[in-house]
This record gives sequence, structure tokens and C-alpha cells, in this order.
Amino acid sequence: MPAAKKLIEVALPLEAINAASAREKSIRHGHPSTLHLWWSRKPLATTRAVIFASLVDDPDDPNANPDFVEACKKLNYGATSEEIAALKEHDRKNLERRAKGQSPIALKRNIPQNARDGVDSPRMRLFDFIERLVTWEATTDDAIMEQARELIRIATNGNPPPLLDPFAGGGSIPLEAQRLGLEAHASDLNPVAVMINKAMIEIPPRFAGMPRPAAEPTTASSRASCTSSRSTAPARFAKPARRPTSITARMTLLIQC
Repeated sequence: MPAAKKLIEVALPLEAINAASAREKSIRHGHPSTLHLWWSRKPLATTRAVIFASLVDDPDDPNANPDFVEACKKLNYGATSEEIAALKEHDRKNLERRAKGQSPIALKRNIPQNARDGVDSPRMRLFDFIERLVTWEATTDDAIMEQARELIRIATNGNPPPLLDPFAGGGSIPLEAQRLGLEAHASDLNPVAVMINKAMIEIPPRFAGMPRPAAEPTTASSRASCTSSRSTAPARFAKPARRPTSITARMTLLIQC
């Protein structure tokens, strides 16, 4: 039997992926871009969608894995009640604008297009899932990430392949591969890129689930003694601590800490 085409060979919900990728530019808290500037960092939403779509079959392909097709049929589909209300409000505003001779407003990008189209098929249900998978909020949603991992396991018959990025750069590809449950490997010639990847995909799993150490309480007497020792020190011996200036030194200090 011929092999089924992968979803990435057929189609993708590009509008939702592009919107999620563009939105990442305004996200600062928790985004890898805050760790270190990288010149050609791939958007996490795009990377996540490409890796996922490269591993799963097109469920509308007649040669697709039957178990995967059944799993896609069980995916939630369509707009939520909030999205349906937003659609109605969008249509109402456009009717008013047309009556006034004004141009219509565009449909909000965070509302699934298939909520308007009304098309129901395994592929459209998978598209609907991908539209939710690529959002920034999905990165901390255990339910949707575990569902993505389960779909990959079904599509690969329980044997998902490892992923190698020989020129990892900012680390978007190995990071998203690891998030999707794959064994990720990364390398780069630039030592700064190696440090970035270590800080993102190698070190955090070692401490995942571990409780944070409690800070040692500072007593009033110890604060007073520190203050006293600083105030009595001669000015000529006061040498402020110098912060590392090079990027590599800073990243080394971060990993040592």
C-alpha cells in the first residue's frame, strides 16, 4: 500500500499560523527571545506547526493510518460559544458599516475560519486543532500539548523519530520538538548558539518538577553587621563588583548559577 501524504505536503491553516507567529513579536515574558538576541530566530508557532504537520498524515488521504483518522474525527471542532458571539457581533457591525457606506472590518484572526465555513471533515478538525496548538497560550496548556503528543504517537505507530537540527541557532526547532515529545538533538558552530540551546533544552529538563530551594532568612543582626562592615571599610578599598561584559561570559555565568 502506498504511503499516505503527510499533512505538510497537502495544506496548512496558514492564516492562523501567520497570526500566531506575528503575535510573538509583542510577547516578552517567558519567550526565548528574552534570553538572548538571535538574528534569524524562527517563530515558535511556525516551528511547532511545521514539526507537527511533518509527522502526522493527512487524515483525508485514503492511505492514512486508520487509527489516526479516527483520532482526528474525535477532535473538538467548530467555534466556542464566545467565538460564535464574536462572529455575530462582527457580522452586525459590518451590516451597520455597509448601511453607512463604509468598508467592512476584517474577521478577527483568533476566530477559526472553519467556524464560518461550516465544513466538517477529519482534515478540517485537525486544522481546527492546529489553530489552537500554535497559540502562545498552548505552550502552557498541558491538555492541548498532551493531545498533540498523542496524535504524533498514533501517526507514527508509537515510535516518533528523533529530531536533529545541526545548525540550531536560536533553538526554536529543538525546543518545539522537545515540547511535542520528541527526542531533540541540536548543534551549532557558534558557541553563543550552543549556550542558548543548553540553557533552553538541556538544563531545564534536569530541574523539571523539582521544588525551588527556600531562601535563607536574613536576621536583623546579620543585616546590621553587613551594614556596619560596609560603612567602616575605607573608601580606597571599596571596589565595585564588575559584571561580565562579553556575551559568552554572561551565558557561562548564567549556566554556572
